[in-house]
Amino acid sequence: METPTRKALKRFLRSPSGRVGLALTLALVLLALLVPVLKPYDPATDRDYLNRLKPPSLEHPFGTDHLGRDIFTRVLHGSRISLQVGVISVSIGLVLGTLLGLLAGFFRGWVELGILWLSDLLLAFPGTLLAIAIVAVSGPSLQNAMLAIGIVQVPVYIRLARSMVLSLREQDYVQAAHALGAGSGRILLKHLLPGTLPPLTVQATLSIGTATLEAAALGFLGLGAQPPAPEWGAMIADSFKGGYAMNAPWTMIFPGFFIMLTVLAFNLLGDGLRDALDPRSRH
Repeated sequence: METPTRKALKRFLRSPSGRVGLALTLALVLLALLVPVLKPYDPATDRDYLNRLKPPSLEHPFGTDHLGRDIFTRVLHGSRISLQVGVISVSIGLVLGTLLGLLAGFFRGWVELGILWLSDLLLAFPGTLLAIAIVAVSGPSLQNAMLAIGIVQVPVYIRLARSMVLSLREQDYVQAAHALGAGSGRILLKHLLPGTLPPLTVQATLSIGTATLEAAALGFLGLGAQPPAPEWGAMIADSFKGGYAMNAPWTMIFPGFFIMLTVLAFNLLGDGLRDALDPRSRH
């Protein structure tokens, strides 16, 4: 007899978007893990003014920027920063939002009201604008950018976790646990939390793509990773600030392409997970 996990895995592997997303995601992760070994790089010393703004060639597959730095190497190392921001910021939003959503859906009353007010307050601001405001107050840095993007993600998980708890708390097994005298903490962690994990996992996967875009936006504005770190958004900003975007389009095309590729990879992976974990969502 097939287990639910095996059935979900089969549904995932039958999903074209899931397979493509998984392949792209694994390629990006392996690239981020192996590039320091395969192609060591020091952004503070990688300058060659004699090779400024060279077009793509065998020596420099993605060309060079205004400081003569190899864009191919910088883009590869930028994958580490983007994936780091995506995973850590989404983890912050996932943990905080899930905890608050569980409390709101389980205890109701003033606890739910206060948490929903907090969620509504955060949702009142456009996500990128709120992240910009948080980083502007706390100071531009990669760490503050990750924290800001994580805070922006919190309301999504609050509402998702709360809605799942509201539907699960009336199930017979939860009522039986109440009747047998199980404490609130045990019911939350042992009976309700596992039921919220499938949709939360799908949402977290999709959110990594969103976090990558927001990190690039902060980097473009100079509020994310600071120079000379090879962050994709900052690389695009350099091409515009120096006026190189038109005469040397490769300085913005390749970082932009990898941003698009990362977002696409996690969106496709999230679609595949949704098909696998919730077959009713398929059209």
